[in-house]
Amino acid sequence: MQPTQIMVMGFALVILIGGFLLNLPIATQSGESIGFLDALFTSTSAVCVTGLIVVDTSTYWSFFGQLIIITLIQIGGLGFMTIATLFALITKKKIKLRERLLIQESLNQMDLSGLVKLTRYVIMITFIIEGVGILLLSTVFIPQFGLEKGIWYSIFHGISAFCNAGFDLMGVVSGPFSSLMSYVNNFTVTMTISSLIILGGIGFPVMLDIIKYRKTRKLNLHSKMVLFTTAMLIGIGMVFILIVDYNNPNTLGPLNLGGKLLASFFQSVTARTAGFNTVDLALLHEGSIFVMIILMFIGASPASTGGGIKVTTLATLILTVRGFIFGKSDIEVYERRIGQSTVRKSLGIFFIGISMVVIGTLLISVTDPKFTLVEAGFEVVSAFATVGLSIGGTPSLSTIGKILIMIFMFMGRVGSLTIFMALLSKGPKNNQPIRYPEGRIIVG
Repeated sequence: MQPTQIMVMGFALVILIGGFLLNLPIATQSGESIGFLDALFTSTSAVCVTGLIVVDTSTYWSFFGQLIIITLIQIGGLGFMTIATLFALITKKKIKLRERLLIQESLNQMDLSGLVKLTRYVIMITFIIEGVGILLLSTVFIPQFGLEKGIWYSIFHGISAFCNAGFDLMGVVSGPFSSLMSYVNNFTVTMTISSLIILGGIGFPVMLDIIKYRKTRKLNLHSKMVLFTTAMLIGIGMVFILIVDYNNPNTLGPLNLGGKLLASFFQSVTARTAGFNTVDLALLHEGSIFVMIILMFIGASPASTGGGIKVTTLATLILTVRGFIFGKSDIEVYERRIGQSTVRKSLGIFFIGISMVVIGTLLISVTDPKFTLVEAGFEVVSAFATVGLSIGGTPSLSTIGKILIMIFMFMGRVGSLTIFMALLSKGPKNNQPIRYPEGRIIVG
């Protein structure tokens, strides 16, 4: 089996185990089984770090169920191979070439050198960042909920935010499916969650490059592109939402200027595949919803806890168009040249992503006619980009609709390109030194 095939099967196995555990009566507060379809949907959403839910996490699931969900989120956020490597390191088991190939595929690395060391750094960075986030959140949640509950809420939301999952336990505070709306003016909660989302979304290679900056005094091309594109997308999204919904009485209107800035910033950040919200998204103007759909589709960065087509894919396509307009034979940025293989891969990812979103939107609009085209598109993009935001109401999906959304969540987390490669792979192939003569077609 190829590494891509093992990756797909590994994630599927974790989802099935999670679905089985969440289907147990002990996982719910009522003591009744939720049903395998809804249990599998929740498990898929957790492993794929999406956040779309059919029942409210805090009011429906027991502590056991919530513990299973947050465990699945941590596994999904880090990748099951990273978790497997962690256990191998603990038990001092030798990591062979096959395992290294799987780690390479899981972390989206170009070569095999230093993979085990990279995995150690990934695990260490994850626990440090999550730990700091948990401490900051505890300054709000412990005074509000008490010591025991406050610690649990801090742990749950810290892990969920860094893994860009979007699961929350605030249904008992401000009503089911309310997310973080009761903290729209809370600077500590909003900025802590936002920081965890951004750090989880920029990717582990970028974080390691930033850590090394103190010694090297330089960043590699990938890090520069990720940081610049991420900052631009968050800034553009924030400004657009602020302008469009500034006087909207149902969202930003009642807030003071500081609250408006905080809320618009948070919605722009959370659209980067996080799944939390501090205002009712269904009441936003359609212009803001459309911008959020674009931000969700673009998503986070490669080798991160987020989804989407990735910011580097977008940046590569923009640079390609710029090079075409100015008649340049090479795609250049920061005094470096981007290879044609990267351009072709970016085009493939973008085309597959657009195709999946269009097909999914049409299918949901047919299977769930109560969803408008915008609501169906928002739901599909949210699933495919592993975001977790919803304006149409995920619990109201039909059985077929839920199955479709599960498929899109799985494709978004594992990677549609990885899935196609796993399905089409027939083992190693030798490059044949045969090329067809060039043909000409008219485009544009």
